Amino acid sequence: MPVPRIVFGLLAAVLLAACSVDQSPDAPDNRVAAAAFRDTGPKTLTIMTMVNNRTGSGGHTSMLIKGSQSVLFDPAGSFRAPSVVERGDVIFGASPGLVRAYKSSHARASHHVVTQEIPVTDAQAEQALQLAVNYGAVPGAFCANATTDILRQVQGFSSVNRTYYPVKFMEQVATFPGVRTSRLYENDAGDVIDAVRAAELATLE
Repeated sequence: MPVPRIVFGLLAAVLLAACSVDQSPDAPDNRVAAAAFRDTGPKTLTIMTMVNNRTGSGGHTSMLIKGSQSVLFDPAGSFRAPSVVERGDVIFGASPGLVRAYKSSHARASHHVVTQEIPVTDAQAEQALQLAVNYGAVPGAFCANATTDILRQVQGFSSVNRTYYPVKFMEQVATFPGVRTSRLYENDAGDVIDAVRAAELATLE
């Protein structure tokens, strides 16, 4: 059923507070190739949801994909820095260190990060990787919608319902067999961009 314009407008106004439109240029081929990171562990898809500590509402959705290489699908995300290699809304070189920095930059006094790790086959991980790489940049407020759109195209996940709401998606994922859930709380002030800048300064000390 099409979303009425007035409803969509209100929805976008609420969700845009957490998602942002990426206007930065795509990384060139040589940087994307150089950034590639392959995790030797089991293949997984990990849904990350940023949840407001006061209201319980969702602020953002992203997905870590461990396939032939590890990437972070961060639709309409704000995790940007000169050292971050991004094309479309895919962050390449998703090493454990980068993922820790990503989660820490989103966990602050106002929000915590819920991580839901889903075990998958090699084929499922590779399918998700290719879908994410080819998805392109996502408009603001469409983070959960884009992530559910990708996941429901992966073999075995066709029952996933599309949604604009990160917490609704998180609740769906919680019903999947074998899901491992964790939560990260931090008490930092500021926003994601402040946290990224602080991390960059720390590396120079």
